[in-house]
Formats: sequence, C-alpha cells, structure tokens
Amino acid sequence: MIEFDNVTKVYSDGTVAIEDINFEVEEGTTTVLVGPSGCGKTTTMKLVNRLIDPTDGTVYFDGTDITEMDEIELRRDIGYVIQEIGLFDHMTVAENVGTVPNLKGWDDNRIRERVHELLDLMALPAEEYANQHPTELSGGQRQRVGVARALAADPDVMLMDEPFGALDPITREELQDEFLDIQSELDVTILFVTHDMEEALKMGDRIAIFDVGELVQYDTPQNILETPENDFVRDFIGQDRELMKLQVTPVENVMRETDDTSVPDVEPVSPSDTAHIALSRLLETDDDRLPVAKNGRVVGVVEESDLQGTSDPTRRSV
Repeated sequence: MIEFDNVTKVYSDGTVAIEDINFEVEEGTTTVLVGPSGCGKTTTMKLVNRLIDPTDGTVYFDGTDITEMDEIELRRDIGYVIQEIGLFDHMTVAENVGTVPNLKGWDDNRIRERVHELLDLMALPAEEYANQHPTELSGGQRQRVGVARALAADPDVMLMDEPFGALDPITREELQDEFLDIQSELDVTILFVTHDMEEALKMGDRIAIFDVGELVQYDTPQNILETPENDFVRDFIGQDRELMKLQVTPVENVMRETDDTSVPDVEPVSPSDTAHIALSRLLETDDDRLPVAKNGRVVGVVEESDLQGTSDPTRRSV
C-alpha cells in the first residue's frame, strides 16, 4: 500500500530529518511511527500526503510514485487527524465532518447519510450533535469529530499525528479503546505518530522506531519487546518490558486448551483479550483459574503461572 524506498529528507537549512528510510506499510494495518522529539517520525508521515516532498528516494502509494500524483487530489483521498484537531468553529459538527465529501462533489443526501453514520459510530448521536458547534464540545468530543471528518470520504489511508496527545489520561485511554473497537469495521490503512511507547504497543500492528532520522527497528509489538534491536530501543521501551508484554500478548497464546466443563463460574476472558486483562481479572477473583470462552463455549483456562514468561507462544493442553 505505502512503501518508503531509500527516502531522505534534508530541509533548506541543512537539517537531515530522515536518511535512507526503507519500510512498507501493508494494506489494512496500523503502523505506528514512534520515537523522541525531532527523530523524523512526523516528517515521514507528511511525505505520504505531500505536505513535504523527499529530497532523495521515493514514496510509493499503491505502486505509484506520489510525486507523480496531484497533491490536492491525493490529500482529499487521505484522512488526516492531528493533535490540534483543526475543526472550523464557525461550522456545525455536521458541516465539519462533511467538508471533504463536499469538496469531492458528493450530493447532499449522500453527505448527510455519511455524516450521520460516522457520528453514530463515534458515539456522537447525530440528532444530538450534528447541529452543535465545536466550541460547545469537550476535548474528547472534538477529537471524535476530527476522526469522523478524516473518515468521511471513505479514504484508503488515514494519517494520525499524535491524535490523542492533548487529552487528559482518562479521555485518552477511552478514545484509544474506542478507536480499536471501531478499527475492525474500517477498511483503511493507518499511519499513527506518537512519542509514547505504550500507546505504540497498544495501537500498532507494526511499529517503526526512529532515532535522529534513522529507522532503528520495524517489527511487531511482541517482537520488539522480546528482541530489541539495540540499546536505544531497549532504553526507549524502559523498565516495564515484562508488563508491556502482558499488554500485547493475546490470551490464546498462553491459555491451556480444554473442553473441561468444571471450570470456575466466573466471568471468562476471550482468546483475543490481552494477558494483562486476564491477570487483572484473576486478581479480582478468589479462583486460581480463569475460563477462556469463545462464542459462548469454554475453550481453555488460564492460570497466573501461564501469564509469567508470556513470550512463549506455545499453547498447552490441560
């Protein structure tokens, strides 16, 4: 879907923002670009919608060199969410969400249906919020509108530049969880920029870790936690690697498969839940085992000992 081929960006003052970047973003996945301030992650993202162009190398969009594409049309086909949100205060919520479809010439009925669909998806019922203005909304609600606007023209690609960074921790976590819930309903490829490693691990199918313009490691969250490329990656992850492993390891990787019906009568976890959720649930109960259920049927159990050393993906049988 998106490929960076030996891409370098040098600004007019001689600053080398990124150098010889090579990686590919697979269709339908979320790739998170993470690293400290000034590492080149936002520069890399802005190359995709041609807010800036590379000095050397090529960025491909569906196999086409993006410098050969009309930059205005390209931007209208790519959703863009930024930390500052950038809503138009003089326009209603519905008008904000419908901005790009209107620019693309959609008819009024089609725009109205799409706006209502997205507001409902973002837990902002259209009958209540469509005619409000951004100044009447909370920070979390404004960010939801920003995401809806980015999705309005049904883009193939969405760019998200620290979209939840300005929110308080509770609202930020709520929006992260909501976005993960609706992501399965979206047929969209996402590039997501953050400086927060925990957010990167939570949101990304793959993570690109940058340091002073260099792509240091590009891999899945679990592989990055298990095998950091170097000391920089290890230090950037921090001291909580084992806890972070719990947050990215699905229960199905550590559960004990069973069809035993004599499992504890407590609320089960799903195979797709994280090991961290399972451990929290275990600590809330008096039982030493937790059932794992799929489609209403118990398919396994998980014990606290199973959640230690979660890097071993081998399933065991009871």
